[in-house]
Amino acid sequence: MKMKTHLVSTAKRVRGAAIALPSLAATGSALAQGPAGEQPIGMSLLPRDLSPWGMFMSADIVVKAVMVGLVVASVVTWTVWLAKTIELVKARRQVRAALDALGSIQTLANAKTSNLKEPVARFCAAAVAELRLSEGVTDKDGLKERIVSRLERIEAALSRRISRGTGILATIGATAPFVGLFGTVWGIMNSFIGISKSHTTNLAVVAPGIAEALLATALGLAAAIPAVVIYNLFSRQITNYRAALSDTSSEVLRLVSRDLDRGVPVRKTAFTAAE
Repeated sequence: MKMKTHLVSTAKRVRGAAIALPSLAATGSALAQGPAGEQPIGMSLLPRDLSPWGMFMSADIVVKAVMVGLVVASVVTWTVWLAKTIELVKARRQVRAALDALGSIQTLANAKTSNLKEPVARFCAAAVAELRLSEGVTDKDGLKERIVSRLERIEAALSRRISRGTGILATIGATAPFVGLFGTVWGIMNSFIGISKSHTTNLAVVAPGIAEALLATALGLAAAIPAVVIYNLFSRQITNYRAALSDTSSEVLRLVSRDLDRGVPVRKTAFTAAE
């Protein structure tokens, strides 16, 4: 009799558990839907492509504009690097060849246009032009000062020309990190707004938006670091070029001083005085 009563009690408990399981399943489904019957937050609502291109396509319009601007800045940096490298290599070779040519000249009277190239030809032309304009003047010190002034102006003009384009590298290097930071702040702000609207702090929901925002900072650094490095490299090369120009100007001035001390007439100078 006791055995029969135990079996009946066990059967009732099993039937009660079977009835409770569907009820628990229904309750869990209702909780998963969230308040006001919202759809559950699943993988279908999250961006599936978390590659750089996928994050760019799913980013806010402001963040997209920041990223595009940084990519353009990076392209400009490498374009300036290529063009300026070619220009600097050519200019430094010309100065070295010019100094070698001046080393074989003892006086401006022996200087010929066909034997001299830029920038030495411009320096010599300026010196000869001043000598011809000052022909008959006995004040040698004043004449030398005027020639030095002409040579300095030519040297400054050549320095300005070789420095063109480097300022944009300094601008990109200084501003790109802050532009990227602006895109990051904007993206994170949008992520927090999304968190507030979804009423969830699930990391799977927050992470994609933050990753998109941080991509802007990464692009800012990718644009700024090469710009700063290239700018410093060009600064050293331009400084060396200016020093070579100064040596060239000094060499021409020595030739002029030598001719003046020797009393070489200006009319015997074979170099064509052309600015």
